Amino acid sequence: MPEALPTLLDIEASGFGRGSYPIEVGIARADGSCCAFLIQPLEEWTHWDPKAELLHGISREQLKHEGHPVRQVACWLNDELSAIGKAYSDSWGYDNTWMSLLFHHAGIIPGFRLEALRILLDEAQLALWNETKEMIIAEQGIHRHRAGDDARLLQLTYARTRALSDPRA
Repeated sequence: MPEALPTLLDIEASGFGRGSYPIEVGIARADGSCCAFLIQPLEEWTHWDPKAELLHGISREQLKHEGHPVRQVACWLNDELSAIGKAYSDSWGYDNTWMSLLFHHAGIIPGFRLEALRILLDEAQLALWNETKEMIIAEQGIHRHRAGDDARLLQLTYARTRALSDPRA
């Protein structure tokens, strides 16, 4: 029986550093399906880095019209992740900060932990990671820097590096 895939979480943000906030959160579930939600910025969330917008392609106007309220997104994350208790991120430092900000402003306690994807990877997987990820992007035409697609890309890269580094997998 194949090993279950880890659940991956990715967050796109208004920029990096002080004042930045989450604008999209996505997950790739253990069954390989993925989902993402745009987040309506709160009034006090004013930081906006045009360079970040060039990467993810999400405008503040789009967030205002298509985004979901902070509380709704936090509730969705808890609904999705509380039963399994954890999700993994390749940018734990940033993603955990933005997730904490989201839950703080939603007034909700997260029902799961966010952990660094790195703890699941052995040295052989790490050695194969970047090349494998680029290969998957090219093969599948994945649109980078959108939360759902990036979470799925990480999950696919995890699965392929695992298979390549462990012949029994």
